Amino acid sequence: MDFSKTTRRSFLSLALAAPVAAGVAACGSSGPKSSESSSGSAASGTASMWSLSGKPQETVRQANVDAFNKANPNSQIKLTLFANDDYKTKIKTALGAGQAPTIMWGWGGGGLKSWVDAGQVEDLTSWFGENAAVKDKIFPSAFGAATIDDKLYAIPTETVTPIVFYWNKEAFDKIGQAAPPQSWAEIMSLVPRFNAKNIAPFSLAGGSRWTNMMWLEFLFDRIGGSEVFDAIFAGEKDAWNNPAAIDALTKTQELVKAKGFQKGFSSTVADQNADQALLYTGKAAMMVHGAWTYGSMKDQGGKFVSGGNLGYMNFPPVEGGKGDPSDTVGNPGQYLSISSKATDAEKEVAKKFFTTQVNSAFEQKEWVGTGSVPVVKGSDSLFTGAKDADWLKFIYDTSANAKVFAQSWDQALSPAAAEVLLDNIAKLFQLKVTPQQFATNLNKVTNK
Repeated sequence: MDFSKTTRRSFLSLALAAPVAAGVAACGSSGPKSSESSSGSAASGTASMWSLSGKPQETVRQANVDAFNKANPNSQIKLTLFANDDYKTKIKTALGAGQAPTIMWGWGGGGLKSWVDAGQVEDLTSWFGENAAVKDKIFPSAFGAATIDDKLYAIPTETVTPIVFYWNKEAFDKIGQAAPPQSWAEIMSLVPRFNAKNIAPFSLAGGSRWTNMMWLEFLFDRIGGSEVFDAIFAGEKDAWNNPAAIDALTKTQELVKAKGFQKGFSSTVADQNADQALLYTGKAAMMVHGAWTYGSMKDQGGKFVSGGNLGYMNFPPVEGGKGDPSDTVGNPGQYLSISSKATDAEKEVAKKFFTTQVNSAFEQKEWVGTGSVPVVKGSDSLFTGAKDADWLKFIYDTSANAKVFAQSWDQALSPAAAEVLLDNIAKLFQLKVTPQQFATNLNKVTNK
């Protein structure tokens, strides 16, 4: 398995390209690619599907559709692949014109909610009830981003990518510390010890904004539980003023003031993996970042990974916090929805695809072959013999055992709210706004 090309855009497929263009570059080709089974079919037996280009993902998506078409000569799917930014523009235009494809690939969360609010996607709640086996094979935590107002509008598919707490074992040896921190208090106690050795406690590409966000996602969860952001996502009035939220914002600034990050962190960006380089060169001791960074550290960090110097775990608990330390944040999956404007025949083809091919054994094997973890229970059986089996198993276990796998905030919220969020997060880490000012600014865009 080759992890060398796994990046945030590989796993998130550039879901954040619009609000965080500085942090993520576009992937895929500049235009669409389409294919149709050579066997052909009548219009009544054909459904259309739009998804993203960019390797290795497009290869898996194409192979999965081809396998379905080969097995179902009378129920065909025509797949069209777009580069990320093109896709966002095309799907928005098509939905507005009532000409959306039968099957729509998406990121769930705020984007899916906008489709639901506009009446553009099929309610799949009863379908899942009738197809319990389809639902039961998927990680339960992946359904959060597919659920709007307690109803399911998408099937979780493809891969899982949690945010990970990494540490450099050699850096820890230099301060005589054998184990990583097991609580927030331990994190704070390590900060001056690393600084005394001229080692940055944490590496952070603060100039990319979304990298800072991962800290808040975990602190909100560990202090107040998943319900804190759930209330924000639901648009509850003044939800950012929750005492747990203010506490998390305050702790974040305490870490900044204690020099918890490298000097100049707010001007470091994630584009060239400079934050990762600080970790694998030992200039920083720890890093909170996405699972996609494992591949680039393995590829670029010499023997850092292969030599066993990289440690990884889930984010530790906060003393007195209500959150479940087994929960995680990040990317709980990708999502397929069915257009409410599709014909009954097209919807039936789509549902047959969901039932027989999506998350199938064939698709799981294809994703594992790219070095990814499928969003399917039992997919860990495919890791046997892999060079990175321990890492894959860790990602699998973290995702499978999480009672809540919270979606990245800037995917969960609307694009407009996400931009305000990212702007204020940058200011929070730069100590340009207080926790209360942060909360007030965000309440203005998330209050219903």
